[in-house]
Amino acid sequence: MLNIIFMGTPEFAVPTLEALLGWDGCRVVAVLTAPDKPAGRGRQLQGSAVKQAAEAHGLPVLQPTNLKSPEFQAELKGYAADLQVVVAFRMLPEAVWNMPPLGSINIHASLLPQYRGAAPINWALIHGDTQTGVTSFFLQHEIDTGNLIYQDAVDIAPEDDFGSLYEKLQAAGAALALRSVQAIAAGAAPSIPQQNLPELRPAPKLSKETGRLDFTESAPALANRVRGLSPIPTAFTQLPDGRTLKVFKAQPFDDEEASGPDQGGAGRWLTDGRTYLRVQTANGLLDLLDVQLEGKKRMPVADFLRGFDVKVLG
Repeated sequence: MLNIIFMGTPEFAVPTLEALLGWDGCRVVAVLTAPDKPAGRGRQLQGSAVKQAAEAHGLPVLQPTNLKSPEFQAELKGYAADLQVVVAFRMLPEAVWNMPPLGSINIHASLLPQYRGAAPINWALIHGDTQTGVTSFFLQHEIDTGNLIYQDAVDIAPEDDFGSLYEKLQAAGAALALRSVQAIAAGAAPSIPQQNLPELRPAPKLSKETGRLDFTESAPALANRVRGLSPIPTAFTQLPDGRTLKVFKAQPFDDEEASGPDQGGAGRWLTDGRTYLRVQTANGLLDLLDVQLEGKKRMPVADFLRGFDVKVLG
């Protein structure tokens, strides 16, 4: 039986932990997760989703602030793990990922080597991809570059946004992790070096500016940006009066007259004040369907327009 230390923090990692706990060929001896953070209106400290799941199963939980600390590393070594499984955690020093005799594996939400980095789900959507997937691989020095174990492709539906694709990949990642650990336990896991493809798309950490809608781009590109950031952290724009409008859902407006190049200035707002709110882009109109004005609730655009003074749009 394999002794495993599991490392992860967000909800994305919980199904993988549950899958490992449900297999009698391994034993999760400890869980490593981020320190508690203030959350909610009261800003009270709250444990991560992984911590809450681990405690529900009575597992020891480690929450180090410094992964290079000799004291922490000695504590980790004391669990005598055969393998470490990492899902949505943080960069590990070599002394940590190289500690178990079978090494450490990571589950990444892309088909590596594409979308190495912190936000692979978001960037696949932003680029308008129609397929992504999950990858298991052995950790090594450079981030997301280790030898591949398995990969499973996942189709991206036209209606998918970050929220729905997150759920698909969360489930696929858990199944892949279990299959990978079972192969390692059987001594039959592949270890295939990643190919150096001529065009690699990175998946860097999202910044606030990633969500800003630049109407000098095309309507399809902007619709994909909205998809890739919905429901969080959310795409946004500024109204002419300076207020921020978050956009949760948008699509190119299917109208031949509006589908060509800029027809009066990128960023020009169009509305009938009742049913639609559109913005001229560099190529076509972007139809805003689900929005939230700062200080207000999220709502369909028709509801938004009922209480909105369209005069501010100029």
